[in-house]
Amino acid sequence: MTAHRLPLFGRTASASPASAHEGSARVESIDDARERRELRQIGDLAKETGKSIRAIHLYEELGLLVPAGRSKGRFRLYGQESLVRIRWIARLQDMGFSLSDIQTVVREWQRVESAPGAMKRMREVYARKLEETREQKRRLEALENDLRASLEYLDTCDVCDPSRLLSACERCDLHDKETNVPELVLGFRAH
Repeated sequence: MTAHRLPLFGRTASASPASAHEGSARVESIDDARERRELRQIGDLAKETGKSIRAIHLYEELGLLVPAGRSKGRFRLYGQESLVRIRWIARLQDMGFSLSDIQTVVREWQRVESAPGAMKRMREVYARKLEETREQKRRLEALENDLRASLEYLDTCDVCDPSRLLSACERCDLHDKETNVPELVLGFRAH
């Protein structure tokens, strides 16, 4: 009689051919038990992800999230992949995708039959979003510079005589004549 090697949590155990099937069932039940322990109910999933239960239900309704199963009490159960999916949805939302956009991305992903085709499509979506993000970053950096210049200009207003009228700001003598007045300040003066 030859012995078979059965994996048990990274170790191996010897078993006779007669007990190999029983050992295999024992390993499957251990794996099933481990998998069940890793499942969580929707409240736990909400706490772990920082999302509301309603948001998670909405993800399901939109086909963005599928529970791993149900408990004996018929409660939805979610695995580790649900955590990953919810974090992915959140990242896409951070990038400006609406849930409808994400739903379209998921549907397109599911329609593409070849792995290279699916990866190419995702690359196109992400490349387009990267360019949009870079453009938004340029606009934000310009706004930051405008705000910084305006604050520096307005810092001199702290030493202005409190009895001075607002109309005097148009001919302010506290600023160097060659100093350009930032547009964010000029906008207040324009009528």
